[in-house]
Amino acid sequence: MIKFTIPGQGDYEIEHLVMDVNGTLAIDGQLIDGVAGKITTLRTQLTIHLLTADTHGKQAAMDQQLGLSAVRILPGGEALQKANYIRRLGSEKVIAIGQGANDAEMLETARLGICVLSVEGVSKDSLLAADLVAPDILSALDLLEKPLRIVASLRK
Repeated sequence: MIKFTIPGQGDYEIEHLVMDVNGTLAIDGQLIDGVAGKITTLRTQLTIHLLTADTHGKQAAMDQQLGLSAVRILPGGEALQKANYIRRLGSEKVIAIGQGANDAEMLETARLGICVLSVEGVSKDSLLAADLVAPDILSALDLLEKPLRIVASLRK
């Protein structure tokens, strides 16, 4: 669990990290360098969930690299499926990370939504739905290792 307080917003007690895969953790079906190590470190504090439509058909290999099993999102209504997944976990206990159009509802539903800039681009919907924007996935994951950075960015 990660705990922190944001002045003007209250206490955060985060148990789950939910992330989109393609465009967020991987580009063209390949994990971004450094992601596996960051996820391994965060697993000591958070339960990690990966959501994917497996666009490139390479999720099985990434699951093996990460020691996780991603949840497959079915074609059609992807944004709602992701948001509902967050709700089932208890949205107040979730940080979500994504960047695509089908991530916007997930980012808005989570207690804290982080949009990452990606070489695949960023959906304006996800950008506007997020609480925080990070320049890349490694920076976003660093925020979770050092949550006072989140506090500094979001205090009012």
